[in-house]
Amino acid sequence: MPAAVQAGIRRPAAEVVFLLLAALGVGGCKTPQSFVPAEVPKELQKVSHPPYVIEPPDIIQVDLIAAVPKSPYRIRPLDALSVSVTGALPESPVPGIVSVEPDGTVYLGAPYGAVTVAGSTLDEARVAIEQAVSKFIGKDKKVAASVALAQTRATQQVRGPHLVRSDGTIGLGTYGEVYVVGMTVKEARQAIQQHLATYFQDPEVAVDVVGYNSKVYYVVYDGGGAGQQVLRFPITGNETVLDAIGQMNGLATVSDHRKIWISRPSPGCGVHQVLPVNWMAITEQGDVQTNYQVLPGDRIFVKAYPMVTADTTLARVIAPLERLFGVTLLGSQTVRSFGPNNNNNGFGFP
Repeated sequence: MPAAVQAGIRRPAAEVVFLLLAALGVGGCKTPQSFVPAEVPKELQKVSHPPYVIEPPDIIQVDLIAAVPKSPYRIRPLDALSVSVTGALPESPVPGIVSVEPDGTVYLGAPYGAVTVAGSTLDEARVAIEQAVSKFIGKDKKVAASVALAQTRATQQVRGPHLVRSDGTIGLGTYGEVYVVGMTVKEARQAIQQHLATYFQDPEVAVDVVGYNSKVYYVVYDGGGAGQQVLRFPITGNETVLDAIGQMNGLATVSDHRKIWISRPSPGCGVHQVLPVNWMAITEQGDVQTNYQVLPGDRIFVKAYPMVTADTTLARVIAPLERLFGVTLLGSQTVRSFGPNNNNNGFGFP
C-alpha cells in the first residue's frame, strides 16, 4: 500500500473497504456508496498515527554526530584544529583550539604569528607549526607539536534544519543532495549516512522532523449556495472534530449543526468513508461517540441550512428578472414622459 494511503487509513478501515469491495464485486468505478467503519478512533479511544512519512514541504533537522574525514584529509578554511606544542616559550603558550581563517592560516599567538595550513595534511601542518615555533626557541631546545582535527567545515554545512524540496531532496551544501521523500525518519537517516559515507569514515547523523507541514486536514464550510470556504490546518495527531471546529471559533451563522460529517479518503473508487457527526451531542451533552479523531487528509464538511441555500438560489434567479423588469419599467416611463398627451409639446418641455 502506498505511504500516502498508510498515513491516512487505519488497518480496520482498510479491511472493511476490502471486504466491501469484494462483496460488491467492484471491478471499476461504479455508483458511489458510503459506509461507516466498525471501529473509528474517537475522543477517548485515540490511536497513534503510523510512522511519519517525509514529504514536501516538511523541515527536517540533521545533526552530524560523527564525521571523520577519509584520509588523507586536506585542511580547509573554517576548520578547527586542536594544537598542542611542547617546548614553546613558557610565557607564550600556543592556544589549544585554533580556527583556520578564510585566508588559510592559523594564528598561534605572539610572537609566533600566523602559519599557512590550508591544503595541507595534518602531518604537514604539524611540521609547519613546529618550524614556526622553533624560530623563537633556542637551538638547544626541541619543539614537538601534535595537530588533530577538532571540527570540520562539514559540520557547519550539514548540521541544521533542511527544507524538503519539491523534487524530494534536501541540500547538504558541498556534499550534494539526498532524496528523502516517502521515507520514515529512520530510513532518511540511513540514506543520509550512506550518502555522506563517500566523504567520511563511518559517518553518524541524527535526523528528526521539526516542521510537520505535509500532513493536513481540511474544514469545509458550505456557504449556502454562495460558494464554499476551505480551511487547511496542519495535523498534530491529537485533533478531534471539536478541536477542528474550534479552530474556526465555532460554526458559521448559516451552518446547519445537524449536517456535519467527515469524508475520509479511501482506497479504490466508488466507496466513500462518511462519518456523521452529532454536533449537539458533542457540545451540549459531552458525548464522544461522534467526536472522531481527525486523521491526515480528512475533510470535515459543514452543510448550510437548506432554507439559506434556497433563499440564495432564489435570489440568483430573481435578481436578473428584477433588473430586466426595472429597465423595462424605466423605459416605458421615459417613453410616456415624452408622449404628446403629457402637455410637453412632444419634446419633453412644457
